[in-house]
Amino acid sequence: MELLAKQKSLETRAVIYSKAFPFAIDSAKGATVRDVDGNLFIDWLSGICVLNLGHNNPIIAEAVRSQLDQVWHALEIPSEVRIRFLEKMHSVLPGTLNGHAKTLLTVTGADACETAVSLAKHITGNGTIVAFGGSYHGINQGIVSATSSRHYLETSGAIRYGVFHLPFPYSYRFPFPVEKRADEGKIILRYFEHLLTDDHSGLDKPAGIIVEPIQGEGGYILPPDDFLPGLREIATRFQIPLIIDEVQTGFGRTGKFWGCELTETSPDIMCVSKSVGAGFPLSLIAYREEYDESLPDGFHIGTYRGNPIAMAAGAASIDYIEKENLLRRVNVLGRKAKSEFQRISESSKYVGDVRGVGFMIGNEIVESRETKAPAKDRASQLRRSMFENGLLMHTCGHFGNVLRFMSPLIISESLLEKGLRIYGDAVRVLT
Repeated sequence: MELLAKQKSLETRAVIYSKAFPFAIDSAKGATVRDVDGNLFIDWLSGICVLNLGHNNPIIAEAVRSQLDQVWHALEIPSEVRIRFLEKMHSVLPGTLNGHAKTLLTVTGADACETAVSLAKHITGNGTIVAFGGSYHGINQGIVSATSSRHYLETSGAIRYGVFHLPFPYSYRFPFPVEKRADEGKIILRYFEHLLTDDHSGLDKPAGIIVEPIQGEGGYILPPDDFLPGLREIATRFQIPLIIDEVQTGFGRTGKFWGCELTETSPDIMCVSKSVGAGFPLSLIAYREEYDESLPDGFHIGTYRGNPIAMAAGAASIDYIEKENLLRRVNVLGRKAKSEFQRISESSKYVGDVRGVGFMIGNEIVESRETKAPAKDRASQLRRSMFENGLLMHTCGHFGNVLRFMSPLIISESLLEKGLRIYGDAVRVLT
């Protein structure tokens, strides 16, 4: 508590994570975190999907130590580590980007998304971006308009402009009637096509479409399988760049290297961050190579872009995922985790929906299954109960009532099972 008190006296009151998890970290390894009092916690946070390969992964640590003896900061000037990272990244790009892309290095996820939007506007000459309700693409002054939350718009002091939000196919809370679940995507796609073909619809010609393959902060919402391919078809037909935000879904989180690969959907522009640097700040966009032809020198600049330490970690991360066949492991253990979450939900009136894939699973907490009324306080109660019993699990969602499973992908099966028991016990005693 001493370190928490010192933080409070020295740092802004606007911090959130130390309020949700009131402890001070001493060390971390793999999928566990130890506090300064010696208590050990199972980590289902992964630094919000930044540490897909866990804390202090020895392979990543060795790559970083090696790079420390060479160069720490080099602007855009090429180095062996820069080329190694870029070659590794190009080798795993999805769909039609593979072998036909350029990359532009940035620093954070918001920076990548903002750059992607700037690129789309530059190549089309249009000014409107189509985004989706529940989306989160960052809160910088430029990109905050695409992030759907009113809260972030208010705290940024920005006015939303140049963005048209469509509903996302959130099956559990879809605002329009459907004949059957999973038809939500069809309705949105049909409405989007109407907006594009009717000059009086109120939608200006879009510069781009930005979408998450699975919504992250919006509530771990997995859209119907036909949604992203349908969006791809519309984007191609109307010549609108499709920007896929893989900041949270990338680097194996879904059981595919990229979330868009779940439906074999190719982006025109892709945003990458979080786990790409294995905990070191690094992000980028990958985009169709022909988009590069008209870019002026200094199209997007930033002193810390492409940090050599982070790129060493990024190249080692790709090697690790491939050599350890980590995607197969995520699929196997992800199915096991989801099955157990579903079993636990069946005996609780407070778990309204379990959804997701791989190590990206959401559990929506409600006041009752009948009313579906969001239960933010109960979700917070569950988070605190799990924390007190040694498990770190965080919330998200439109109403802050979704508990999300986002463990490091390298968690041992025994630790996964122990975490599921702690979660199940907390749900059983929830009142």
